[in-house]
Amino acid sequence: MDSAAGTGPLRHHETGVQLTRFAGRILVVCPACGGRAVVLPRPGLPVPRYFTELQFQPRRLACGACGAVADWEPEVRGAGLVGAALGGSEDPFFRRPLWLQTRCAGEILWAYDEEHAAELTAYVGARLRERGGTQPTMSMIARLPSWMKRADNRSAVLAGLETLQALATRSAPADRSDAAHERGDRSRARSSMYVRGGPYE
Repeated sequence: MDSAAGTGPLRHHETGVQLTRFAGRILVVCPACGGRAVVLPRPGLPVPRYFTELQFQPRRLACGACGAVADWEPEVRGAGLVGAALGGSEDPFFRRPLWLQTRCAGEILWAYDEEHAAELTAYVGARLRERGGTQPTMSMIARLPSWMKRADNRSAVLAGLETLQALATRSAPADRSDAAHERGDRSRARSSMYVRGGPYE
């Protein structure tokens, strides 16, 4: 990505990165205190070989403020595991509202963590957007809603993403966005399958 001082990103090259790339760390609203909690792969698991494996890794939700802890395991169905389907303003494992979400251009803008928000900022802020990747229709960028891609929404979306980055530095219940409440608006049912016998057995 090219940039110039004071002008923001000038060019964004689409590499085909999928949303699963950002599913390793998800900031959520704690179910106990309403502050910021984090969803991570359970400690002691091997590093996944592919980002898609993150949809099937056992997870732990932990809140550093109140000490709340919860665990998630993928559903076993026959010889396979049913993984989490990504998308929407709830985390795909515990279905908790994402901590990083805000109202923007009449919609809800969300991200899993700071890295996810930064990648969205690089794309939205770019004046030149170049396509690439081997499966562009499967990429996170290709699947963004049209309102995020519209030039007349660029300023609003960039301001919203800046709000998300600021929210990532806060953790108290009072810091929670008014958009971060339970809606059940996950984009699709859990349908990803993983053949058993992999590294999580």
